[in-house]
Parts: sequence; structure tokens; C-alpha cells
Amino acid sequence: MSPRFDFVTAEEQKTPRNGFLRAFVIYSILAFLLYFAFRNAPLIDIWKTLKNLQLWQIVLILLINAFVIVCITARWWIIVRAENPSVPFLPFIGYRLSVFAVSYFTFGPQVGGEPLQIIYLQRNHGLTFARATSAVLLDKLLEFLVNFLLIGVGAWAIVRVGLVSENGGRLTLSLIAVGAALLAIPLVYAILLYNGKHPISRILLSQRFIQKKSKTIRLIIVAEQMASIFCRRHVRAMVFAILVSLAALAGIAFEYYLMVIFLGMQINVIQIFAALTAMQIAFLILLPGGLGALEASQVFALGAFGQPASAAISLTLLMRARDILNGGIGLLLAGRGVTK
Repeated sequence: MSPRFDFVTAEEQKTPRNGFLRAFVIYSILAFLLYFAFRNAPLIDIWKTLKNLQLWQIVLILLINAFVIVCITARWWIIVRAENPSVPFLPFIGYRLSVFAVSYFTFGPQVGGEPLQIIYLQRNHGLTFARATSAVLLDKLLEFLVNFLLIGVGAWAIVRVGLVSENGGRLTLSLIAVGAALLAIPLVYAILLYNGKHPISRILLSQRFIQKKSKTIRLIIVAEQMASIFCRRHVRAMVFAILVSLAALAGIAFEYYLMVIFLGMQINVIQIFAALTAMQIAFLILLPGGLGALEASQVFALGAFGQPASAAISLTLLMRARDILNGGIGLLLAGRGVTK
């Protein structure tokens, strides 16, 4: 029997005044995030870059980006649907854009929107806090598994193309070790969950300064238990979720390749993985959207492949245009969804 963990919400006790205050706070925060994003975005330069592209090229990039969003959304939906077959797919696309917006426009390594995922599942689809948290935990686990797979392969590519000398000694070994460790963490955690082990719960319960009976700790423990049961009970769903994650990764690589080609640059497949890895590492920096770090990573990586800095900056501007479009739509959807 699956463990159950229900929380009593304050929805029934909500007054019109509380609803107004909540909406005011939420929209104020979203307005600030939009202002912050556009204030730091070089909109004029982005427009100049876009003008140099043909319409069919922009449409193709947007279609590939839509494919990536659908695949990433499908991973989460597959996990939720395994135990909730009536859950529709289309609303999850809006949820995913909202989650992306919160993660992209706030400080942190592309995380931060996960509580919003839980809210959507609980409020719109009747999942308990623990079951919703379990689904989000598995979604993030598979996301990290695929992203760290890219970083692991990219670490080899970086050495292979000469961004770090193959005889570079300690730095090369450190880079390979970091790539292997990042790949191993989510993989080992997934294996432990499948075998009925709960490492996060064990760590929390072993800490004396943590209040074991608090709702947050109990929620994390039960959610991890549910995730472990899910891994054993729904192997097929996990396999499908991993496959669509890999399809999303392929879409990301193909989209990057198209952007490079459309901007007149010529790099090979190994160099693409090396530059993509530099981009992924930049997004791990504790800045909204890897602001500044993304630009620096691409100037460095593409410059090492003989590409001019202007081309690298044009590439990052194209990425910013795509992300701001997705994030702007996501923030609007988030505001509308959370204040309902």
C-alpha cells in the first residue's frame, strides 16, 4: 500500500481580502521580474540579430524549441499520468513554461519553479502535497540525469577539441572527474530509489539539529518513499520518461547547431557538445538566466574554435530572445494560474 500524506489547505478559509492581497503580491513580484529581465536584456542588439535572419530560419528555431518544450513537459506528464491516467497533457505545457519563467528570472542554477509545479498538481489535479512532491522529485531527477549526461559527454568533448589540453595534467583529470561525478550523482540516486533506499531521508533523520516531526521533513520523507515505490512499480513509465528526456537533449543540440549555422559559423559535432557544455555550466551560476556567464562561456568556447566574438555574442542574443519569449509567456501564465 502506498504511503499517504495529506495536508489541510487554507483554500476554504480564504477571504476576498486575502485573495486580493495574494494577487497583488504575486503580480508585483512578476512585474519586478519582467522589469529586471528586460532592463538587463540588450533588446536593440537582439532585434538587430533577429533582423539578419530569414523568416523561415526563425520559424524553424521556434519549432525546434517547441519540440524541446513538449518533450520536457511529456517527461513530467508521463510520471504524473502513471498514477493519474485522466490527467490531460496540454495544461502541463503552460505549467512548464511558468516553471521555466520562475527558474530563469530568479537567482539560482535553473531551479526555483518546483514549488509552482507542486501547486499546479495539488490545486488543478487533486494530488496531495506528498504525491505532487514525489512527481516533481522524479522529474528533477531525470532532468539532472540527462543534463549531467550532457556535461559528462561534454567534459570529454572539451578535452578532445583542445579547450583543455589533452596533456593538461591535473586540470584535465579534474574536468573528467567532475563530469563523471555529476553523471554519477543522479544515476546512483535513481538506483538507490529503485532498490528501496531513501538517502535524503536517511541524511535528514541523522541530523540532530533538524526537527524530525516538522511537516516539511515529513513531507520530504514520504515523498521520497513514494518516489522509490514509483520507480519499482512503474518501470515502463520511467523508461518512456528517460527516452523523451533524451529526445529533448537531441532537440537542444540540434537547435544549437541550427543557430550556429544560421549565423554563419562552422563547427563540428564534437565542438557543438563542448560549447553546449560550456553553456550548461554557465546556467549553473547563481545568476538569473546565467546573466553574463552565458555570454562569457560562448565567447570563450567559440573563440577557441576560431569564431569571432561578434558571432558568439550574436548566438547568445538569439538564445536570450528565445528564453525571454518563453519566460515572458510563462510569467503571464504563472500570474493567471496562481491567483485563480
